[in-house]
Amino acid sequence: MNDAVTNKLGWMLDDALKMPETRHAILFSADGLLMAHSERISRDDADRHAAGMSGLQSLARSTVEFCGAPESPWRQTVTEFDDGYVFLVAAGVGAYLAVSTTEKVDMEAVSFRLQELVQRLGKEMSSPPRRDGDTAA
Repeated sequence: MNDAVTNKLGWMLDDALKMPETRHAILFSADGLLMAHSERISRDDADRHAAGMSGLQSLARSTVEFCGAPESPWRQTVTEFDDGYVFLVAAGVGAYLAVSTTEKVDMEAVSFRLQELVQRLGKEMSSPPRRDGDTAA
């Protein structure tokens, strides 16, 4: 299948990368299925990172009690590496957005931009949980 056809939301992610020091962006479902990726990352790499980020968001959400409020919704996780950061944010029901940056990025500006992007995209960036199809016998 042609990646241009399956990556119809990719241009929206490219918009998030207009900030200096950003690298890649992916949109994925809670179960790790890639929904869209920015132009700067290959489909194969985006698929692999979507699976990993799915696990990261699951771990982050499971630690909410550590913050003291079990009913508090998870919003964002930032992971720091020697060469940069990964910002992972909730992007709708069952959808998540991850952006990688260099170590020189303005973290506050990226975080704000991602929240702005999520709000702007609203329903388009949500992915309801998958259900097994019922088959009639």
